Amino acid sequence: MTLEIQPLAGVGAEIRGIDIATLSDSDFAAIRAAFADHGVIFFRDQSIDETQHIDFARRWAPININRFFGAHPTFPEIAMVTKEPEQRNNIGGGWHTDHSYDQIPAMGSILVARELPASGGNTLFSSMYAAYDALSPGFAKMLEGLRAVHSARHIFGEGPDTYYNKGDAGGTRIGNAKAADALQDVTHPVVITHPLSGKKALYVNPSFTTRFDGWTAEESKPLLQQIYGHCMNKAFVHEFVWRPGSIAFWDNRATWHFAKNDYHGQRREMHRITVEGAPLHGA
Repeated sequence: MTLEIQPLAGVGAEIRGIDIATLSDSDFAAIRAAFADHGVIFFRDQSIDETQHIDFARRWAPININRFFGAHPTFPEIAMVTKEPEQRNNIGGGWHTDHSYDQIPAMGSILVARELPASGGNTLFSSMYAAYDALSPGFAKMLEGLRAVHSARHIFGEGPDTYYNKGDAGGTRIGNAKAADALQDVTHPVVITHPLSGKKALYVNPSFTTRFDGWTAEESKPLLQQIYGHCMNKAFVHEFVWRPGSIAFWDNRATWHFAKNDYHGQRREMHRITVEGAPLHGA
């Protein structure tokens, strides 16, 4: 088989002609370059077990053990992203990027499809490279002078109004809320220079960004909403249709993602491994 990198409309690339369980060093280098360039890469028709999933992740970086999702019963490196037929809410059902609430955000996550609904459950991805590139020069320059505050406490924390304590989203699938309450809010540049590609990217997101540094939440809201609306432009978005054997690996520093919740009454089980990142620097 010969490795082929097929860019996709909006964002991302599909990697074809390889078995990720038996990658040569040269093929891995090509995949790493595609990941940095495109922000998210997809694989089809793969057949890897949990150990091979872990081995592939470790080729990229040390594994980040998730603090909030339930762990695989045998492999703690793997977080279980599961929705049962009786549940209404899902994990990741809104635009976000993972781990922006960490001082050193994770590089990204490798998500393997294990059980899929008969229909629905696609994942949307949006390019923060493209979103930055589409800004006017003056607006981009203004944003490059700002930092933003990120937090997980309103999502994963113990309070009654946090996202995962509302409805059936909490309890059965999300744990360790005290870890979120103990987190310190962090600040990151609104525009970063990506650690792998060197490209500029927007780095705020609707789920974890709470305000601009030095601004109140009320003052921040209009500008944040303007940025978010811009980043949701369909020109920057690709909708990934999951099939058995599909794998997605997204870069938290270069993309957003959104797990569609349109398969009520059906079960969906995904295995996720997150790998560590690097400190972020402004543009």
